[in-house]
Amino acid sequence: MRKTSRRNPLGTGQRLWKKAKTLIPGGNQLLSKRAELFLPEYWPAYYSKAKGVYIWDLDGRKYLDFSIMAVGACALGYADPDVNRAVIAAVKRGSNTTLNVPEEVELAELLVKLHPWAEMVRYARTGGESMAIAARIARAYTGKDVIAFCGYHGWADWYLATNLKDPQGLNDHLLAGLEPKGVPRGLRGTILPFHYNKIGELEKIVRENKGKIAAIIMEPIHSDEPKGNFLQKVRAIADSLGAVLVFDEITVGWKLTLGGAHLLYGVKPDMAIFGKATSNGYPMGAIIGKRTIMQAAQETFISSSYWTEAIGPVAALATIRKMKKVNLPRHFKKIAAGVAGAWRGAAKKHGLPIQISANLAILTFTLMGEDSQAAKTLFVQEMLKRGYLASNIFYASLAHTDAHVKKYARAVDEVFGIIARARRAGGVKKFLKGPVAHAGFQRLN
Repeated sequence: MRKTSRRNPLGTGQRLWKKAKTLIPGGNQLLSKRAELFLPEYWPAYYSKAKGVYIWDLDGRKYLDFSIMAVGACALGYADPDVNRAVIAAVKRGSNTTLNVPEEVELAELLVKLHPWAEMVRYARTGGESMAIAARIARAYTGKDVIAFCGYHGWADWYLATNLKDPQGLNDHLLAGLEPKGVPRGLRGTILPFHYNKIGELEKIVRENKGKIAAIIMEPIHSDEPKGNFLQKVRAIADSLGAVLVFDEITVGWKLTLGGAHLLYGVKPDMAIFGKATSNGYPMGAIIGKRTIMQAAQETFISSSYWTEAIGPVAALATIRKMKKVNLPRHFKKIAAGVAGAWRGAAKKHGLPIQISANLAILTFTLMGEDSQAAKTLFVQEMLKRGYLASNIFYASLAHTDAHVKKYARAVDEVFGIIARARRAGGVKKFLKGPVAHAGFQRLN
């Protein structure tokens, strides 16, 4: 490994990141992994290897990952031996051929067994394209165009068209400040947002778009728990319209229960979408649904060569089986609750007003105040010094242990203390080595 020199105080990863931004628009392929979202000019940016909850950067420094764990994809931990063993066997036998892989049938049977309301399955290899497939199928089935949605659902035209009608339409759905450039203007008014737990907003969309709504697309849970029978009311509205109810389980699926989080609330969608944790870091996406709706895929064109390779289904089968064997949701909740407790306890000790999300599957905190983003940046900076990849977002994994959480809690206590002292000493920004981290979508070149 190359070591950081005095000539290169920022490290090999930051030098490569600066080079990447001259060659790759934005620097990489996923907004959530851009260095400026964590610690501008100092985030390691690249890894040389990863195992369990540990990551090594390009200079050989080892970190405990208490941040996004591959944006929630590696719920079993990095390089899980059981999943890797299955994938390696698939690679050795040939991962893509003229014939189909039998595991896709086996996986379909398993997904349907876990979700008895569903009867058929289609596959992709990413969450975003899986959502685009779901939107296409829903529109093909209903013959209608308008989609009401809540939450974040990817990068495709069907979704970003929200901002054609209202430039701030996605501001409360993780994409503030986004311009829908490149999205056909003809899609204006076809995708309309409503807020979680605000059933009145959905009812207004229905009144203003009678006979036009193809689907209601939403996460069954994101930051907040459903209140006032919210999900049941959404289900009833979809039924009254003949619209397709689609639950996006890409982020929350598998973590709170084995399968989709909707199983916990007793509300059955017409379609559900899975990705991320489904295959522990290997590309895989699944669209499951009722037979009559899924058959509409035959009336349009949805097809891709790499949706037929073996690694995705094999990894998913190995992942789901291990999740069941170890009771991943029970472990996940325990670890996430421990981390939330560490944040809450340290914030109380040091007098820092804090807001913590209710959903353990997507655990976040905000240090309240006008300097909130600067405080988050200082947290990242100081935790990095202590050997942690850490942010205000945490995804738990099977590889996180109670011992890891206790060690992390001590570091959080130290760093929250530094933030409190910084605020008393005239401002958090004075303690930062570089710029404040970006918040949401910004051009990074």
